[in-house]
Amino acid sequence: MQVDFDGMVRTLAELVRINSINPAFSGGTTDERQVAAYVRAAMEGLGMRTRVHEPAPGRASVVGRLPGTGGGRSLMLYAHHDTVGVEGMPEPWAARVRDGRMYGRGAYDMKCGLAASLAAVRALVDSGTRLKGDLVIVSVADEEEASLGMTDVLKHHTADAAIVTEPTGLAMVVAHKGFCWIEVRTEGRAAHGSAWWEGVDANLRMGRVLRQLEELGARLVLSDPHPVVGPPSLHAATLQGGTGWSTYAASCILRIERRTVPGETEAAAVAQIRAIVDALATEDPTFRATVRPVLTRHPWEARPGSTIAQVVGRAAEGVLGRAPERAGAAYWMDASLLGAAGIDTVVFGPLGEGAHAAVEWVDLESVRETAEVLARAAVDFCGPAHPS
Repeated sequence: MQVDFDGMVRTLAELVRINSINPAFSGGTTDERQVAAYVRAAMEGLGMRTRVHEPAPGRASVVGRLPGTGGGRSLMLYAHHDTVGVEGMPEPWAARVRDGRMYGRGAYDMKCGLAASLAAVRALVDSGTRLKGDLVIVSVADEEEASLGMTDVLKHHTADAAIVTEPTGLAMVVAHKGFCWIEVRTEGRAAHGSAWWEGVDANLRMGRVLRQLEELGARLVLSDPHPVVGPPSLHAATLQGGTGWSTYAASCILRIERRTVPGETEAAAVAQIRAIVDALATEDPTFRATVRPVLTRHPWEARPGSTIAQVVGRAAEGVLGRAPERAGAAYWMDASLLGAAGIDTVVFGPLGEGAHAAVEWVDLESVRETAEVLARAAVDFCGPAHPS
């Protein structure tokens, strides 16, 4: 099998040139239908059976299936085709190539993984390689905001294993962090700034919470780290309180992001924050505050002895001439949803920089190497269908 490098680069360039900013970042002025139509046509050009899922208007995901001959395991190659915004980018859709790198929004995060997946299927088809099991490409909407696309796709499709093609620098990612968004609200009493005997300053009361949070954060980062993703952490993301210079704040709202590691639960993370508030209320019976979890994305870790991790490890060693580094990711990704659905999952993808940044690029040779790893892994995992 040989990856068509020039064809792969053309595909990636065409993907980058399609504006697929997640509407959460564009004020609702874009959607994912145009890029989904391109992906569907590319899949059908490879002989894949396709299905489009649109759980909300414009939020289109595409699933392509290359049917196997039977008797083999099914493998899912995952990518997302939405991107973040383009503020500060002079040429976000140009897909310019310089020194072996392609520049543009989505080139790295993560249309490169999608192009590699399509190139892997092309390599299999062009070489006449048939698989026993089905090979599935999933290209989803809305990963950058609420994972609406993958949540919906998993209601209709599954596989024995999945490779998430997020860019990993050709390392094999076997775990990633999760997060909890937690809101703390302190209560005060509004009054004119001159009426000190009437006013209760909710902002100053939040200061007590912040002092304790700083201590908790320091303890978290010094706790025993997870072997590949490191320690848990937290930060105070936003703070909102008060209505004017001469008014005591009646309430103050703090939004906290608590980054979790595999083995930690939402309940435990929220309980740490509640313990701070409860202790402050015990010290001062007039202290009133509430704690509310807003959104949780669970951490993920590959199964012990993961079959697909072993398969990708062998394939990567064959392509790279060395065993891939086993790594963890500090950020969250849809691998968590795949794992929660009972699908044996690992993450492997190209090299580059600039996710969510003003300069974004991907190394094109690493995209080719990723495509070859995916093709080899598909043959290994799904099984080659021998001519009768």
